[in-house]
Amino acid sequence: MARAAVRRRLTWQRAEVRSTGRESARAWRLALAPPDWPGHVPGQHLDVRLTAEDGYTAQRSYSIASAPRAGHVELVVERLDDGEVSPYLTDVLVPGDVLELRGPVGGYFVWPGDGGAVQLVAGGSGVVPFLSMLAARRDRGAGGEVRLLYSARTLDDVIGREELERPADGAQVRLTLTRGAPAGWAGLTGRVDGPMLAAHALPAAARPWVLVCGPTGFVEAVARELLALGHDPARVKTERFGATGG
Repeated sequence: MARAAVRRRLTWQRAEVRSTGRESARAWRLALAPPDWPGHVPGQHLDVRLTAEDGYTAQRSYSIASAPRAGHVELVVERLDDGEVSPYLTDVLVPGDVLELRGPVGGYFVWPGDGGAVQLVAGGSGVVPFLSMLAARRDRGAGGEVRLLYSARTLDDVIGREELERPADGAQVRLTLTRGAPAGWAGLTGRVDGPMLAAHALPAAARPWVLVCGPTGFVEAVARELLALGHDPARVKTERFGATGG
């Protein structure tokens, strides 16, 4: 089994694009059907490769947004104006096209799966792997207490809004907007800091697993505050990416 997993991770395959759709102001969701896809562990990612007519290739990694299911995988791609890959995936790609991909990849930043309490903290598109985790939890039924604290710039920038408005039983979602809230907004505002974590995240005494995902500066600041609040460093996992996000 281990050898088979390595083979899938390292072997490129061609996957048909089943659908594309806008997910937020700057992000699109892609549904793909790889011919050799065994499912994945929530939190894993895959690699996408584009090849130009002159042979030039560009490769990017994207977190998986969907619950594990054989033969089906969904990505959420945030469009970067100066990017090599994301403008093609968001502006050009249509259902019926084919993408090269390999995966699933990763085993560290994944759903703990031990039935205990879990705290998720996301900045911007760092929420994508947590959508996979929450979807898998919804499919499998209740487990331990789960909370998501999600920071986005504005309501239009929220990824997975429909899913987050109907979390699985026992899961709590709190959203904070950092660059303006609409009239009548009843949620949180401002950046995730120590007081916000103390008020809305699971306490250190509950010994939750804590997963933090987002831009590097966001992740580092949140991790520092979590440790200051007494969370066990061995139970705090982080995943960082570039400077986009909330």
